[in-house]
This record gives sequence, structure tokens and C-alpha cells, in this order.
Amino acid sequence: MGQLHVSAGICTRSSLAFGALIAIAACTTAVPPRPMAADPAAACAVLAASVDAAAIGLPTRGVTIESASFVAASAEAATNPLPFVSPPPEAVIVPAMPSHCRVVGRIAPVDPAAPPIRFQVNLPDDWNGRYLQLGGGGFNGVLINGLSLPPGARIDKPSPLMRGFVTAGTDSGHANMPGVALQAFALNDEALENFSHASYKKVHDVAVELMKRRYGKAPDKLYFIGSSEGGREALTMAQRYPGDFDGIFARAPVINWTGLQTAGTRMGTTQMGAGWLSPAHVKLVHDAVIVQCDRLDGLADGVISDYEGCRRVFDVNVLRCPGGSSATPSCLVDAQIDAVRTLHAPYVFDFALANGQRAYPGWGYGGEAAAGTGPVGGYVSWQTGTAPQSLPAGPISSRAWLYGSGAIQYFYLRDANGDPRSFQPAAHAAQVRRVSALMDSTDPDLSAFARRGGKLVVSEHMADYAQSPYAGIEYWKSVVERMGRGPTDDFMRLYVTPGADHVGTGAPTMVDMLGVLIAWVEHGRAPGDLVQVSLQDAPPHGETMSRPMCRYPTYPRYVGTGGVGDAKTAASFECASSSGR
Repeated sequence: MGQLHVSAGICTRSSLAFGALIAIAACTTAVPPRPMAADPAAACAVLAASVDAAAIGLPTRGVTIESASFVAASAEAATNPLPFVSPPPEAVIVPAMPSHCRVVGRIAPVDPAAPPIRFQVNLPDDWNGRYLQLGGGGFNGVLINGLSLPPGARIDKPSPLMRGFVTAGTDSGHANMPGVALQAFALNDEALENFSHASYKKVHDVAVELMKRRYGKAPDKLYFIGSSEGGREALTMAQRYPGDFDGIFARAPVINWTGLQTAGTRMGTTQMGAGWLSPAHVKLVHDAVIVQCDRLDGLADGVISDYEGCRRVFDVNVLRCPGGSSATPSCLVDAQIDAVRTLHAPYVFDFALANGQRAYPGWGYGGEAAAGTGPVGGYVSWQTGTAPQSLPAGPISSRAWLYGSGAIQYFYLRDANGDPRSFQPAAHAAQVRRVSALMDSTDPDLSAFARRGGKLVVSEHMADYAQSPYAGIEYWKSVVERMGRGPTDDFMRLYVTPGADHVGTGAPTMVDMLGVLIAWVEHGRAPGDLVQVSLQDAPPHGETMSRPMCRYPTYPRYVGTGGVGDAKTAASFECASSSGR
């Protein structure tokens, strides 16, 4: 973090965190906690004062509070209008809110050319002494307001803010702008470092300072929940800042970030010619997977629960066109066969990335033809698009190509006009290693987090085509190898959900993971196998389906026979070992 120099009540920090930039941040001594005002609106207004750089553990030029607004309580609202055919389950409602103080502000960068970090902190009048920070998604650039339900939460449970948590989120230090590539911010070193890890730490520190001011004390327990990019952020907090959070939930995390971007770019280049898989050909692959793998778990329901068994038995060659080269709607030509194999094969580097990583795992099977737009869906949404890929990536492109090709240009080539189609990591090894050290949350040494009593839950969706769920599985294995199975079980859990896509559609995924973390962190109740549910969108949100949420390496296997055993209830399944192991 650099050295701290104090002179006449003024302090500065020096850091080499931004490469060649030597960052010097001036600060004054921290403002002591103010006592709580009797009037919540008055107590909120007090929070409009700026926050000094001394309150933040990383270099900044201080914090400006843009607004501190008292917000009255509100009831649950109607269905959230979202641009998806099937929105994430937790996003179908606007949850009820308690009266609270809504603080919005920005953290000034050290580099004047870098964007500020915007944040929102919500402080309820009736505080339970806990803090929850919520992660972002994609390349961020949108302010996470901390008001929604966490990823995978049950919609029949109150929001964290309604439960009495202080909640917070951030845009990670840049704002998306029309006509500007999502990844363009990465050309600035400080913006890149903020996106990789620093913004989440800085917002944590600002939130703690605001809690001290509002309530006269720091929080008793601190939690972080995130999915996708937010899941990577969650793991990053455990790895880089093990003293900051007590309980962490990382859902579908983009763990091996560098590997994911290069693998997505590789898959995109296979979709530019004869290898492109049209939506009709994707359906062919999906149907073949169902035929070969659906019954491995004891139930024909369209869900590939025995995901390891399917990897062992599935053969895409049954779809090969006679001769392998004449395209028809009912078979795959050789180039398309190769594209399917490419998606399911690891991407191997010629050199080691951060923490010794040398490969990104291939994807699994199931949910290939899942329908949806935006982040919802299977191959078409994430890997193949609705037409052959193009450069620059457009609205018909797969999201893997949109994300991966842009990452290659702005993170690794650092050239907006660079051609990702010809990118070879070995030719840019120094920059690839640099970005990997910043972005990849693959450090298996969680000993500092474990020593202070931290608890970590990771979950993977096995029909996820945004990122390979095997990345999370491999990470868990690396932690076990580094720390031992017993010590790992003392503080970490890995769960798998067959049939669920990246954002949690396609299978029951709702679970009160915040309650699970509280029980483990504060009461020592380590979680075993859990139950996930699907609930009706409208109140009272009745249960429509449930399945076991099994601890890896087990999966939900149907145990009903002869038509006995309701396939919509978790009681008809057991968490069993796979036939593919």
C-alpha cells in the first residue's frame, strides 16, 4: 500500500500500484464518529459531508458525497420490466424497502485522467449491525444500487435492506457510454486496477466510515454476494482483502478471467465461417445431448443432472452429415463438429498465468438450446449468436465474442483497432501475465481468510455457457490441494445446480444464501446439502418446484420408481456420486 507520511495533521500515501505511475494522495485525519441523531432525516443529512482519503486503505484523492437522501418505506412493487424473455428469478420484483438513508457519491482517482468510482450506500433506520456489499456484472460500468435482492435469493424473503443490513454497490470506477466499447476504460491503468479489485475495497472502506458516522460504530459482521463478474469480485475480496469480509457468496464466478476471454475469442473465430452453428443446428446438438444423457440421473426431464456422466458418454459424431461436408438443417458438417468440440475442449496457454494456471476448462452439456435474450439462454445467447460472428461485434454476435474480442483489444493488445482474430497470447505474454495478475481470482491460498473465521460459498450452474462451471470446480480442487480437504471444509463450500443457466433460469435456483452465511459465520452452523426452489412471481410467491442443491462432487439423482416420486419436489432426489467419476 506504500508508506504513510504524517506532517502537521496532513498525510500522503505513495504507491506503485498503477505501473509507472507513482501515485501521491493527500489526506487529512479521519472525522471521528458522530452520535446518531434522534430524527432519521436529520441523521441522514449529516452524511452529506465529504469523506477524507485517510478513511480509505488504498490511494485516492478523497470522497465527494453527491447526495444523502432520506427515503420513506415502500411496499413490494409490480414485476420489474427487464429486456429479457425470462429475467433472472430474483429480478422479477422490486422488493419492499424500509425507511433508510440513501447516500450516493464518488471516490476521486489519483490519476486525473481516470474516472471516479461511483457508489451507493443504503443505511436503514433500524440497523441490525451487519453490512452487505453486492457485486456487479459483465464489465460493470453501471452503478449497483444495493436495493435489489441478491443473486439467487428467494423472492418470498425480505431484501437485505429490509432485514436491517446496510447495503452498498459500485460501478467499479467507470461508466458505460453510448458508442464506446464496454472495455475501453481498461486503457487507463488506474481504471483497470479499480475494475480488477481496488474499487470494491475502496467502497467497503467508505461504507464502514459512513456506518461509523450514522450509527456511532463499525459493523459487527460484513458480507459480500456477487454473481458472474460479481462472483469474481467476491472471490477477489477473500483472496486480496481477507480481513474485510466475514461471509462471501460467489455464484457462477468468472474465476479464470484471462482464460475465459481467450476461450470466448477462440469460439468466436470458429463462428465466422462454415463452423457457425445456427439456432437450428444448436437445437440438433441439444436434442442429441438429451437422447444420450437425460436418463443418466434416473429421470427423463430435459435436465442433465449427471453432468460428469454426460461428459463421459456424449458423442457429437452422431450428428455428422454423410461425408462430413454437405450442409443440411438436420446434420452438422465437419467444421460444425469441430466447433462443438472446441467449446468443450480446454484452452491451453504456452506459459503460466497467475497462480500457475495454464488452461481454461471446456464447457459441459445441457441447456444448449435454452431460449432467451440478453444474458439469458444457451449456445445462441452466449457462444454462437444469430448469425456468423463479425468484427466489430454487433447485436447479432454472441456475448462471448462481444466480451472476449473487446477484452483482447483493450486489456491485452491495448489497441482499439487490434484484430482479436489473430491474437496469440504468447506474442503478448508480458501484458497477458500483467492482466492475469490483476483480474484472475485463482489464488488457492485462502489461509488468511480462513484464520480470521471467514466463510466462503461458491456455486456453479452446470448449464452455464457464459463461463465454464468447471472453472469453479477446478478452483475448489486447487484450494483442497493447497490447504487439505478437512481445513477447506471448515470454511468453504462448493455447490452445483444442473440445468441452470448463467443467471439462474432453467432450474430451481432460489435459496436464502444470506441466511446460510449468517448461520455459518455467526452461529457455527456449517451448511450441508441445501434445497433450491422455484416460486411464483406474484405474491404470496407459492412454491412450484424444488431440487436439492448438492455439495460437490455429488449431484441430484432421482430416486422415485414406477411413477412414484414427484419430480417437482426435492424429496424425490438424493445427492449422489456421478457415474462419470
